[in-house]
Amino acid sequence: MSVSSVQAAGMTSVRWKIFLLLLLLVSINYIDRAALSVAMPSIAQEFDLSPERQGLILSSFFWTYLFMQVPSGMLADRLKPRALIAAATIGWGAFQALGAVCTGWFALLLTRLGLGITEAPIYPGGGKLNALWLTQHEKTRGAAIVDAGSALGSGVGAVVVATLMAWFGSWRAAFVVAGVGTIACGIWAWWYIRNTPREHPSISEAEIAYIEQAHAEEDAREPKVAAGGSLLRFFGYRSVWGMCASHTCTNLIFFGLMTWLPTYLFKVHGFDLKSLGGATFLIFFCGFVGEVIGGQIADKWKAAGAGSNLVYRTMMFIGATAVALSMLGVAYVRAPFLVVGLLCVSLFFLRWCGGCNWATPAMLATRARAGALNGIMNFVGNIAGIFVPIFIGYIVQTTGSYFLALMFFVAVAVVQMLAVLAIDYQKKLPV
Repeated sequence: MSVSSVQAAGMTSVRWKIFLLLLLLVSINYIDRAALSVAMPSIAQEFDLSPERQGLILSSFFWTYLFMQVPSGMLADRLKPRALIAAATIGWGAFQALGAVCTGWFALLLTRLGLGITEAPIYPGGGKLNALWLTQHEKTRGAAIVDAGSALGSGVGAVVVATLMAWFGSWRAAFVVAGVGTIACGIWAWWYIRNTPREHPSISEAEIAYIEQAHAEEDAREPKVAAGGSLLRFFGYRSVWGMCASHTCTNLIFFGLMTWLPTYLFKVHGFDLKSLGGATFLIFFCGFVGEVIGGQIADKWKAAGAGSNLVYRTMMFIGATAVALSMLGVAYVRAPFLVVGLLCVSLFFLRWCGGCNWATPAMLATRARAGALNGIMNFVGNIAGIFVPIFIGYIVQTTGSYFLALMFFVAVAVVQMLAVLAIDYQKKLPV
Protein backbone atom coordinates (compact mmCIF):
# COMPACT_ATOMS: atom_id res chain seq x y z
CA MET A 1 0.00 0.00 0.00
CA SER A 2 1.59 3.31 -1.05
CA VAL A 3 1.45 6.51 0.98
CA SER A 4 -0.88 8.10 -1.57
CA SER A 5 -3.29 5.18 -1.45
CA VAL A 6 -3.56 5.18 2.35
CA GLN A 7 -4.07 8.92 2.33
CA ALA A 8 -6.84 8.46 -0.23
CA ALA A 9 -8.37 5.88 2.10
CA GLY A 10 -8.62 8.49 4.86
CA MET A 11 -5.44 8.24 6.91
CA THR A 12 -5.67 10.09 10.22
CA SER A 13 -2.81 11.97 11.86
CA VAL A 14 -2.98 10.62 15.40
CA ARG A 15 0.77 9.98 15.50
CA TRP A 16 1.52 13.67 14.93
CA LYS A 17 -1.01 14.76 17.55
CA ILE A 18 0.80 12.54 20.05
CA PHE A 19 4.10 14.22 19.20
CA LEU A 20 2.61 17.69 19.48
CA LEU A 21 1.43 16.69 22.96
CA LEU A 22 4.99 15.56 23.73
CA LEU A 23 6.23 18.96 22.51
CA LEU A 24 3.93 20.58 25.08
CA LEU A 25 5.16 18.26 27.85
CA VAL A 26 8.84 18.94 27.12
CA SER A 27 8.14 22.69 26.99
CA ILE A 28 6.47 22.48 30.41
CA ASN A 29 9.43 20.38 31.56
CA TYR A 30 11.78 23.28 30.82
CA ILE A 31 9.37 25.90 32.17
CA ASP A 32 9.27 24.04 35.49
CA ARG A 33 13.07 23.82 35.49
CA ALA A 34 13.27 27.58 34.95
CA ALA A 35 10.84 28.38 37.76
CA LEU A 36 13.41 28.14 40.52
CA SER A 37 15.95 30.31 38.68
CA VAL A 38 13.37 33.06 38.19
CA ALA A 39 12.14 32.82 41.78
CA MET A 40 15.60 32.46 43.36
CA PRO A 41 16.09 36.16 44.24
CA SER A 42 12.85 36.11 46.27
CA ILE A 43 13.58 32.69 47.76
CA ALA A 44 17.15 33.66 48.68
CA GLN A 45 15.90 36.73 50.52
CA GLU A 46 13.16 34.81 52.35
CA PHE A 47 15.40 31.88 53.36
CA ASP A 48 18.57 33.99 53.81
CA LEU A 49 20.54 31.85 51.34
CA SER A 50 24.22 32.40 50.61
CA PRO A 51 25.36 32.33 46.95
CA GLU A 52 26.98 28.94 47.56
CA ARG A 53 23.75 27.48 48.90
CA GLN A 54 21.79 28.97 46.01
CA GLY A 55 24.16 27.26 43.57
CA LEU A 56 23.77 23.97 45.44
CA ILE A 57 19.98 24.10 45.16
CA LEU A 58 20.05 25.16 41.49
CA SER A 59 22.40 22.33 40.51
CA SER A 60 20.68 19.61 42.58
CA PHE A 61 18.10 18.94 39.87
CA PHE A 62 20.78 17.49 37.59
CA TRP A 63 22.07 15.03 40.20
CA THR A 64 19.00 12.81 40.09
CA TYR A 65 17.98 13.72 36.54
CA LEU A 66 21.31 12.47 35.22
CA PHE A 67 21.38 9.13 37.03
CA MET A 68 17.74 8.31 36.24
CA GLN A 69 18.26 8.46 32.47
CA VAL A 70 19.30 4.84 31.88
CA PRO A 71 16.74 3.38 34.34
CA SER A 72 14.07 5.52 32.67
CA GLY A 73 15.04 4.15 29.27
CA MET A 74 14.83 0.59 30.56
CA LEU A 75 11.42 1.32 32.08
CA ALA A 76 10.24 2.76 28.75
CA ASP A 77 11.19 -0.51 27.06
CA ARG A 78 9.68 -2.76 29.73
CA LEU A 79 6.67 -0.89 31.14
CA LYS A 80 5.71 0.91 27.91
CA PRO A 81 5.90 4.67 27.45
CA ARG A 82 2.28 5.72 28.03
CA ALA A 83 2.21 4.96 31.76
CA LEU A 84 5.78 6.15 32.24
CA ILE A 85 5.24 9.54 30.59
CA ALA A 86 1.92 10.17 32.35
CA ALA A 87 3.25 9.14 35.78
CA ALA A 88 6.41 11.21 35.29
CA THR A 89 4.47 14.33 34.31
CA ILE A 90 2.07 14.03 37.24
CA GLY A 91 5.03 13.34 39.53
CA TRP A 92 7.09 16.35 38.54
CA GLY A 93 4.00 18.56 38.74
CA ALA A 94 3.53 17.35 42.32
CA PHE A 95 7.15 18.09 43.26
CA GLN A 96 6.89 21.53 41.63
CA ALA A 97 3.80 22.32 43.72
CA LEU A 98 5.39 20.91 46.88
CA GLY A 99 8.15 23.49 46.54
CA ALA A 100 5.56 26.11 47.50
CA VAL A 101 5.15 24.76 51.04
CA CYS A 102 8.88 24.56 51.83
CA THR A 103 10.02 26.60 54.81
CA GLY A 104 13.76 26.06 54.46
CA TRP A 105 16.50 25.40 51.92
CA PHE A 106 16.90 21.68 52.62
CA ALA A 107 13.23 20.89 51.98
CA LEU A 108 13.42 22.90 48.76
CA LEU A 109 16.52 20.94 47.71
CA LEU A 110 14.61 17.69 48.27
CA THR A 111 11.83 18.85 45.95
CA ARG A 112 14.46 19.58 43.28
CA LEU A 113 15.88 16.08 43.67
CA GLY A 114 12.35 14.74 43.23
CA LEU A 115 11.85 16.95 40.20
CA GLY A 116 15.01 15.48 38.63
CA ILE A 117 13.81 11.91 39.21
CA THR A 118 10.36 12.52 37.77
CA GLU A 119 11.42 14.65 34.79
CA ALA A 120 14.01 12.09 33.70
CA PRO A 121 11.63 9.71 31.81
CA ILE A 122 10.21 12.27 29.36
CA TYR A 123 12.98 12.01 26.75
CA PRO A 124 13.49 8.21 26.90
CA GLY A 125 9.71 7.78 26.81
CA GLY A 126 9.45 10.12 23.83
CA GLY A 127 12.24 8.21 22.07
CA LYS A 128 10.38 4.95 22.63
CA LEU A 129 7.18 6.43 21.17
CA ASN A 130 9.25 7.56 18.17
CA ALA A 131 10.27 3.94 17.55
CA LEU A 132 6.72 2.61 18.06
CA TRP A 133 4.70 5.19 16.15
CA LEU A 134 6.80 6.70 13.36
CA THR A 135 8.25 5.36 10.14
CA GLN A 136 11.87 5.57 9.06
CA HIS A 137 11.13 8.73 7.05
CA GLU A 138 9.36 10.44 9.98
CA LYS A 139 11.69 9.78 12.92
CA THR A 140 13.71 12.99 12.63
CA ARG A 141 10.60 15.15 12.49
CA GLY A 142 9.24 13.34 15.54
CA ALA A 143 12.50 13.70 17.46
CA ALA A 144 12.79 17.36 16.45
CA ILE A 145 9.22 18.15 17.53
CA VAL A 146 9.83 16.62 20.97
CA ASP A 147 13.25 18.16 21.56
CA ALA A 148 12.15 21.56 20.23
CA GLY A 149 10.28 21.89 23.51
CA SER A 150 13.63 22.45 25.23
CA ALA A 151 14.22 25.64 23.26
CA LEU A 152 10.58 26.74 23.41
CA GLY A 153 10.34 26.10 27.15
CA SER A 154 13.63 27.88 27.79
CA GLY A 155 12.41 30.88 25.82
CA VAL A 156 9.01 31.26 27.45
CA GLY A 157 9.78 29.77 30.87
CA ALA A 158 11.14 32.92 32.44
CA VAL A 159 8.29 34.99 30.99
CA VAL A 160 5.61 32.58 32.22
CA VAL A 161 6.98 32.22 35.74
CA ALA A 162 7.73 35.92 36.12
CA THR A 163 4.19 36.73 34.94
CA LEU A 164 2.67 34.30 37.45
CA MET A 165 4.76 35.81 40.24
CA ALA A 166 3.63 39.31 39.22
CA TRP A 167 -0.03 38.29 39.07
CA PHE A 168 -0.09 36.52 42.44
CA GLY A 169 2.63 38.54 44.15
CA SER A 170 4.22 35.34 45.41
CA TRP A 171 6.69 32.75 44.17
CA ARG A 172 4.79 30.14 46.19
CA ALA A 173 1.54 30.77 44.30
CA ALA A 174 3.44 30.62 41.00
CA PHE A 175 4.87 27.20 41.96
CA VAL A 176 1.41 25.90 42.85
CA VAL A 177 -0.15 27.07 39.58
CA ALA A 178 2.73 25.65 37.56
CA GLY A 179 2.56 22.34 39.43
CA VAL A 180 -1.22 21.92 39.15
CA GLY A 181 -1.09 22.81 35.45
CA THR A 182 1.59 20.18 34.91
CA ILE A 183 -0.45 17.53 36.73
CA ALA A 184 -3.42 18.33 34.45
CA CYS A 185 -1.21 17.83 31.40
CA GLY A 186 -0.05 14.48 32.81
CA ILE A 187 -3.67 13.35 33.07
CA TRP A 188 -4.21 14.53 29.49
CA ALA A 189 -1.17 12.51 28.38
CA TRP A 190 -2.59 9.36 29.96
CA TRP A 191 -5.96 9.97 28.28
CA TYR A 192 -4.55 10.51 24.78
CA ILE A 193 -1.26 8.61 24.38
CA ARG A 194 -1.23 4.90 23.57
CA ASN A 195 1.73 2.53 23.40
CA THR A 196 0.98 1.23 19.91
CA PRO A 197 -1.17 2.44 17.00
CA ARG A 198 -3.67 -0.43 17.32
CA GLU A 199 -4.46 0.56 20.90
CA HIS A 200 -5.58 4.09 19.99
CA PRO A 201 -9.37 4.65 19.73
CA SER A 202 -9.12 7.59 17.30
CA ILE A 203 -6.77 6.15 14.69
CA SER A 204 -7.97 4.95 11.28
CA GLU A 205 -7.16 1.57 9.75
CA ALA A 206 -5.33 3.42 7.00
CA GLU A 207 -2.90 5.04 9.43
CA ILE A 208 -2.40 1.72 11.24
CA ALA A 209 -1.65 -0.02 7.95
CA TYR A 210 0.78 2.72 6.92
CA ILE A 211 2.74 2.48 10.19
CA GLU A 212 2.68 -1.33 10.41
CA GLN A 213 3.82 -1.77 6.82
CA ALA A 214 6.74 0.60 7.38
CA HIS A 215 7.66 -1.22 10.60
CA ALA A 216 7.48 -4.61 8.91
CA GLU A 217 9.91 -3.42 6.24
CA GLU A 218 12.19 -2.02 8.95
CA ASP A 219 11.97 -5.20 11.05
CA ALA A 220 13.02 -7.29 8.08
CA ARG A 221 16.32 -5.41 8.06
CA GLU A 222 16.84 -5.41 11.84
CA PRO A 223 19.47 -7.74 13.32
CA LYS A 224 18.28 -10.54 15.57
CA VAL A 225 18.90 -9.64 19.20
CA ALA A 226 19.12 -12.11 22.05
CA ALA A 227 16.79 -11.31 24.94
CA GLY A 228 18.37 -10.01 28.13
CA GLY A 229 21.65 -8.81 26.62
CA SER A 230 23.65 -6.29 28.65
CA LEU A 231 23.22 -2.64 27.75
CA LEU A 232 26.97 -2.24 28.17
CA ARG A 233 27.34 -3.98 24.82
CA PHE A 234 26.19 -0.73 23.19
CA PHE A 235 29.53 0.79 24.13
CA GLY A 236 31.32 -1.73 21.96
CA TYR A 237 30.16 0.22 18.91
CA ARG A 238 31.80 3.34 17.53
CA SER A 239 28.42 4.75 16.50
CA VAL A 240 27.25 4.89 20.12
CA TRP A 241 30.37 6.77 21.21
CA GLY A 242 29.94 9.21 18.32
CA MET A 243 26.24 9.66 19.15
CA CYS A 244 26.97 10.38 22.83
CA ALA A 245 29.79 12.78 21.94
CA SER A 246 27.62 14.69 19.47
CA HIS A 247 24.75 14.99 21.97
CA THR A 248 27.19 16.14 24.66
CA CYS A 249 28.55 18.84 22.35
CA THR A 250 25.05 20.16 21.67
CA ASN A 251 24.26 20.18 25.39
CA LEU A 252 27.51 21.89 26.35
CA ILE A 253 26.62 24.86 24.17
CA PHE A 254 22.88 24.83 24.93
CA PHE A 255 23.18 24.57 28.73
CA GLY A 256 26.03 27.06 28.67
CA LEU A 257 23.83 29.60 26.90
CA MET A 258 20.74 28.74 28.94
CA THR A 259 22.54 29.46 32.22
CA TRP A 260 24.86 32.34 31.26
CA LEU A 261 23.24 34.14 28.31
CA PRO A 262 21.15 36.64 30.33
CA THR A 263 24.14 37.58 32.50
CA TYR A 264 26.36 37.94 29.42
CA LEU A 265 23.91 40.24 27.63
CA PHE A 266 23.41 42.31 30.79
CA LYS A 267 27.06 42.74 31.77
CA VAL A 268 28.79 42.89 28.37
CA HIS A 269 26.18 44.59 26.18
CA GLY A 270 24.19 46.58 28.75
CA PHE A 271 20.73 45.07 28.17
CA ASP A 272 18.10 46.24 30.64
CA LEU A 273 15.51 43.87 32.11
CA LYS A 274 12.90 44.49 29.42
CA SER A 275 15.24 44.13 26.44
CA LEU A 276 16.92 41.15 28.10
CA GLY A 277 13.64 39.25 28.30
CA GLY A 278 12.73 40.01 24.70
CA ALA A 279 16.17 39.10 23.37
CA THR A 280 16.29 35.83 25.34
CA PHE A 281 12.88 34.81 24.07
CA LEU A 282 13.79 35.64 20.45
CA ILE A 283 17.09 33.74 20.60
CA PHE A 284 15.58 30.56 22.05
CA PHE A 285 12.52 30.76 19.80
CA CYS A 286 14.90 30.69 16.82
CA GLY A 287 16.23 27.44 18.28
CA PHE A 288 12.70 26.04 18.31
CA VAL A 289 12.18 27.02 14.66
CA GLY A 290 15.57 25.61 13.63
CA GLU A 291 14.86 22.24 15.19
CA VAL A 292 11.47 21.86 13.52
CA ILE A 293 12.81 22.95 10.11
CA GLY A 294 15.86 20.70 10.40
CA GLY A 295 13.69 17.69 11.13
CA GLN A 296 11.50 18.41 8.11
CA ILE A 297 14.50 18.73 5.79
CA ALA A 298 16.18 15.54 7.00
CA ASP A 299 13.08 13.36 6.66
CA LYS A 300 12.09 14.74 3.27
CA TRP A 301 15.64 14.31 1.99
CA LYS A 302 15.65 10.67 3.14
CA ALA A 303 12.21 10.06 1.66
CA ALA A 304 13.55 11.33 -1.67
CA GLY A 305 16.03 8.45 -1.68
CA ALA A 306 19.18 9.84 -0.04
CA GLY A 307 21.15 7.57 2.28
CA SER A 308 21.01 8.25 6.02
CA ASN A 309 24.77 8.81 6.28
CA LEU A 310 24.69 11.47 3.57
CA VAL A 311 21.66 13.18 5.08
CA TYR A 312 22.68 13.29 8.73
CA ARG A 313 26.40 13.90 8.28
CA THR A 314 25.63 16.77 5.91
CA MET A 315 22.97 18.19 8.21
CA MET A 316 25.25 18.00 11.24
CA PHE A 317 28.23 19.50 9.39
CA ILE A 318 26.12 22.43 8.21
CA GLY A 319 24.69 22.95 11.69
CA ALA A 320 27.96 22.68 13.61
CA THR A 321 29.79 24.92 11.13
CA ALA A 322 27.09 27.58 11.43
CA VAL A 323 27.27 27.40 15.23
CA ALA A 324 31.06 27.74 15.23
CA LEU A 325 31.07 30.70 12.84
CA SER A 326 28.23 32.54 14.58
CA MET A 327 29.84 32.08 18.01
CA LEU A 328 33.11 33.35 16.60
CA GLY A 329 31.23 36.42 15.38
CA VAL A 330 29.65 36.98 18.80
CA ALA A 331 33.12 37.09 20.35
CA TYR A 332 34.20 40.02 18.14
CA VAL A 333 31.01 41.96 17.36
CA ARG A 334 30.12 44.87 19.63
CA ALA A 335 26.77 46.12 18.29
CA PRO A 336 24.01 44.61 20.50
CA PHE A 337 21.58 43.98 17.60
CA LEU A 338 24.30 42.08 15.69
CA VAL A 339 25.11 40.03 18.78
CA VAL A 340 21.45 39.04 19.15
CA GLY A 341 21.25 38.24 15.42
CA LEU A 342 24.31 35.99 15.59
CA LEU A 343 22.99 34.26 18.70
CA CYS A 344 19.69 33.64 16.88
CA VAL A 345 21.64 31.99 14.06
CA SER A 346 23.62 29.94 16.56
CA LEU A 347 20.54 28.67 18.40
CA PHE A 348 18.76 27.94 15.10
CA PHE A 349 21.52 25.61 13.95
CA LEU A 350 22.35 24.26 17.41
CA ARG A 351 18.81 22.94 17.80
CA TRP A 352 18.87 21.83 14.13
CA CYS A 353 21.69 19.51 15.29
CA GLY A 354 19.70 18.61 18.40
CA GLY A 355 16.86 17.13 16.36
CA CYS A 356 19.29 14.97 14.40
CA ASN A 357 20.86 13.81 17.68
CA TRP A 358 17.51 12.70 19.07
CA ALA A 359 16.63 10.81 15.88
CA THR A 360 19.84 8.79 16.12
CA PRO A 361 18.93 6.26 18.88
CA ALA A 362 15.83 5.15 16.97
CA MET A 363 18.00 4.60 13.88
CA LEU A 364 20.73 2.68 15.68
CA ALA A 365 18.71 0.59 18.14
CA THR A 366 16.08 -2.04 17.48
CA ARG A 367 12.56 -1.07 18.50
CA ALA A 368 12.88 -3.19 21.66
CA ARG A 369 15.94 -1.24 22.85
CA ALA A 370 15.16 2.28 21.59
CA GLY A 371 14.18 3.59 25.03
CA ALA A 372 17.35 2.27 26.67
CA LEU A 373 19.63 3.79 24.04
CA ASN A 374 17.83 7.13 24.39
CA GLY A 375 18.48 6.95 28.13
CA ILE A 376 22.15 6.15 27.63
CA MET A 377 22.62 9.08 25.24
CA ASN A 378 20.84 11.52 27.53
CA PHE A 379 22.75 10.26 30.59
CA VAL A 380 26.08 10.98 28.95
CA GLY A 381 24.88 14.23 27.38
CA ASN A 382 23.48 15.66 30.60
CA ILE A 383 26.81 15.50 32.35
CA ALA A 384 27.21 18.79 30.47
CA GLY A 385 24.40 20.26 32.58
CA ILE A 386 26.51 19.83 35.70
CA PHE A 387 29.87 20.72 34.19
CA VAL A 388 29.41 23.64 31.82
CA PRO A 389 27.82 26.31 34.10
CA ILE A 390 30.64 25.83 36.61
CA PHE A 391 33.31 25.79 33.90
CA ILE A 392 32.09 28.99 32.24
CA GLY A 393 31.83 30.68 35.63
CA TYR A 394 35.45 29.71 36.32
CA ILE A 395 36.59 31.10 32.94
CA VAL A 396 34.78 34.40 33.48
CA GLN A 397 35.98 34.76 37.06
CA THR A 398 39.59 33.94 36.12
CA THR A 399 39.86 36.05 32.96
CA GLY A 400 37.31 38.75 33.69
CA SER A 401 35.91 38.22 30.18
CA TYR A 402 33.49 36.02 28.24
CA PHE A 403 35.86 35.76 25.24
CA LEU A 404 37.38 32.39 26.15
CA ALA A 405 33.94 31.03 27.03
CA LEU A 406 32.77 31.87 23.49
CA MET A 407 35.95 30.30 22.07
CA PHE A 408 35.11 27.19 24.09
CA PHE A 409 31.75 27.01 22.31
CA VAL A 410 33.52 27.34 18.95
CA ALA A 411 35.86 24.46 19.85
CA VAL A 412 32.94 22.28 20.98
CA ALA A 413 31.19 22.82 17.63
CA VAL A 414 34.36 21.70 15.81
CA VAL A 415 34.54 18.56 17.97
CA GLN A 416 30.92 17.81 17.04
CA MET A 417 31.86 17.76 13.34
CA LEU A 418 34.42 15.05 14.09
CA ALA A 419 32.07 13.07 16.36
CA VAL A 420 29.47 12.74 13.61
CA LEU A 421 31.98 10.95 11.36
CA ALA A 422 32.03 8.07 13.86
CA ILE A 423 28.30 7.38 13.46
CA ASP A 424 27.01 4.88 10.89
CA TYR A 425 23.39 5.98 10.66
CA GLN A 426 22.50 3.13 8.31
CA LYS A 427 23.48 0.20 10.54
CA LYS A 428 21.24 -1.22 13.25
CA LEU A 429 23.18 -2.45 16.28
CA PRO A 430 22.69 -6.13 17.31
CA VAL A 431 22.21 -5.33 20.99
